[in-house]
Amino acid sequence: MRFKKDISAIDLFCGIGGLSYGLRKAGIKVKAGIDQDTSCKHAYKTNNKAKFIGADISEIKGQDIIDKYWKNGEKRILVGCAPCQPFSTHSNKVKDEEKEKGGKWNLLNEFSRLIKETSPEVVSMENVPNLANKAIFRQFVNFLKEHDYSVSYSNVYCPDYGIPQKRRRLVLLASKLGEIEIIEKTHSPDSYRSTYDAIGNLPEVLAGEKLENDPIHYTTCLSPKNIKRIQSSKPNGTWLDWDESLRLACHKKETGTTYKSVYGRMSWDEPSPTITTQFYNFGTGRFGHPVQDRALTVREAALLQTFPKNYIFYKNEEDISITKLGVHIGNAVPVDLGLVIGKSILKHLEKFSI
Repeated sequence: MRFKKDISAIDLFCGIGGLSYGLRKAGIKVKAGIDQDTSCKHAYKTNNKAKFIGADISEIKGQDIIDKYWKNGEKRILVGCAPCQPFSTHSNKVKDEEKEKGGKWNLLNEFSRLIKETSPEVVSMENVPNLANKAIFRQFVNFLKEHDYSVSYSNVYCPDYGIPQKRRRLVLLASKLGEIEIIEKTHSPDSYRSTYDAIGNLPEVLAGEKLENDPIHYTTCLSPKNIKRIQSSKPNGTWLDWDESLRLACHKKETGTTYKSVYGRMSWDEPSPTITTQFYNFGTGRFGHPVQDRALTVREAALLQTFPKNYIFYKNEEDISITKLGVHIGNAVPVDLGLVIGKSILKHLEKFSI
């Protein structure tokens, strides 16, 4: 890859490197990624040719980043996607979230601390849209403005940028140089990339079958009853399409009527649902393959997250764990959303460079 001279980034909460790889595709060199989950190290280092720092962000000092990774005169970029569970409408069960202290709620505060200690020219943060409604996000934005950053943020619908997945993400951009904003949308509804565009050319596999030439084109087995359920499921349909004998007890309760996408089939003709860490489980969302009687494979989820086919997710085949890869891929920033962020930063730097 050809990188822009005198521009480099550090990626906080880097995971296996979706954001870093997208920045690299745009032409931004990423010097290092930081994540306390050291199981991400091999994938991150191998694909991004960058240092992986396995540590809690609270243990990282800004001066160490400056001394080890940033040269004098470089345009410094600090990016990150703090783990979203505390801010997600799906997983957050804390009644009074605004008063919750410690743990993952402090990650944005640690992000702020490192911004203060390193004073990068450009900052970017990606997270779930619901974060924009939280006091801790408003504090983060105010902190940036108080430290002379121009700030913009928006709720990005990934298909608008050619990502074949109905994922919505909050993307914040901030700069000390002047106004900064995300680039214009590249796609419209009539040109969205579909599920078929992303995974339609892969070989067929059975639930639980492992392919010798692609060991991550693999998903879990289904019980005989779940085989009957998926065979009764229509693309974009619901469990209401099933015979009464196949329905679960929860479906017969009033609360069950609000979760009609669970045990659902995807459609070839539109972007996929949001890929979560449980994409390989037919019962956790609309993760049934459009035509095959199984849930998504790891390979399919990776492609829907716009990881290239040559991205290396494991060191040895015996290391392959569908639950671990589910977390790695489901939690990742889609590579092409990282590319959009990288292009937005470079467009901004070209405008304001002296």
